Amino acid sequence: MTASDNLDKYNRHVLHPWANLPELGEDKSSSVIVKGKGIYIFDDKGNKLIDGPAGMWCMQTGYGRREIADAVAAQIMELGYTSPFSVINPVETQLAQRIASVTPGDLNRIFFTTGGSTAVDAALRLCQLANNIKGKPERKHIISRDWAYHGSTYLAASVTGKGRDKTAMDSIKDTVHFVSAPSYYLYEGECTESEYCDLLIDELEQKILEIGPQNVMCFIAEPILASGGVLVPPEGYYRRCHEVVKKYDIVFIADEVVTGFGRLGHWFSSEEVFGVVPDIITFAKGVTSGYVPLGGYAVSDAFMAAISGEKAGGVAYSNGYTWSANPVSCAAALASWDIIESEGLLSHVREVGPYFQQQLKTLEDLPLVGEVRGVGLMAAVALRIRPGEEEGDLDTDYAIGELVDRHCHDYGLLVRPLINLCVMSPPLIITTEQIDDLVTALRRGIASATEELRSEGLLKAG
Repeated sequence: MTASDNLDKYNRHVLHPWANLPELGEDKSSSVIVKGKGIYIFDDKGNKLIDGPAGMWCMQTGYGRREIADAVAAQIMELGYTSPFSVINPVETQLAQRIASVTPGDLNRIFFTTGGSTAVDAALRLCQLANNIKGKPERKHIISRDWAYHGSTYLAASVTGKGRDKTAMDSIKDTVHFVSAPSYYLYEGECTESEYCDLLIDELEQKILEIGPQNVMCFIAEPILASGGVLVPPEGYYRRCHEVVKKYDIVFIADEVVTGFGRLGHWFSSEEVFGVVPDIITFAKGVTSGYVPLGGYAVSDAFMAAISGEKAGGVAYSNGYTWSANPVSCAAALASWDIIESEGLLSHVREVGPYFQQQLKTLEDLPLVGEVRGVGLMAAVALRIRPGEEEGDLDTDYAIGELVDRHCHDYGLLVRPLINLCVMSPPLIITTEQIDDLVTALRRGIASATEELRSEGLLKAG
């Protein structure tokens, strides 16, 4: 099938996530990806591209892993499906035990879902149920943050703080509240970063007091705001948020859908990187290295002890999915886990992560780059036409991201821009030499885009 055939069928029959409805059915330029190997993907024109975002932050062990393919094939032949509601399968228990062995504190109970959105949704519903069981039905308010991304189900999307994702979609508003995104770069006031952190922590506490601590169910936070722009909080911010939240006996949910399973060099980053033991951790994406869908959450024994046994009042946790704990997905996760362990990928990320960040930082000498930020193997290159502004009008920001993506494609790099952000989160197996190739291609792509903008008189001086 030719590229034009693929695009023709796509335009006639497919509705993609985040589809641009004014141009529905008129896509003439999207890449058709037909193969992957290692950190590379190949389009149907034969172009070899570094997969800069690792799919969607998820291809931890890279493409073409025979070990995962064999594990999935063997599991399909042995047992392709079991109902998660009435029976148990051995691979779900193996995976749950492994996850519990690396979670912080007493987060030993694992609930499996189909992905990150359903993981967040299910965790929030568990918190709602817990308060109902405890006779505190008024305690249903949720605090999230501007620029946070927590998913696409109605509940998870409601606690997402990315305004540009919610321009026309309905969401819950009466019980969902937002505090500022922890980004010193975006802050327009005059203070040190330490003072800025103090302001953020005070804002969170004041929001709790405004709502009433007795009404607040939980605070949900990504350790690093991923899709919101790889926003790295000030030193000590995450730990201090946890201290404030627990001061008022509020549940702390760590959304580690992106930062879990090696992205920052640890199975989970909440405790290892940020010094926090949450009540609940959500996960997905890298748990299977992106090969098949799987997500879930780990919840503390203490949390469950308060709502189970005689304390449950005969109530069931009536929440789940047809493919919760699917044995094929769990087999893929176990195979991916084996690769991460046998190839030492967690320590590898801790070794190459600083080099990755250092090399990307060199791009800040380009006039189109406002800031490079990140931790481990996740980073964002913020593009802006106007000096000192990360955001311009939406059409311009989309155009600049797509322009850089198009030029980077010509130099062998897939960017998948988040509007005006080039997100780089390559497979964990990336080497320093491949990091150099990635940064070189990104520099060339941004430089070519800059020249095109200058030739059209669109790039402002400064």
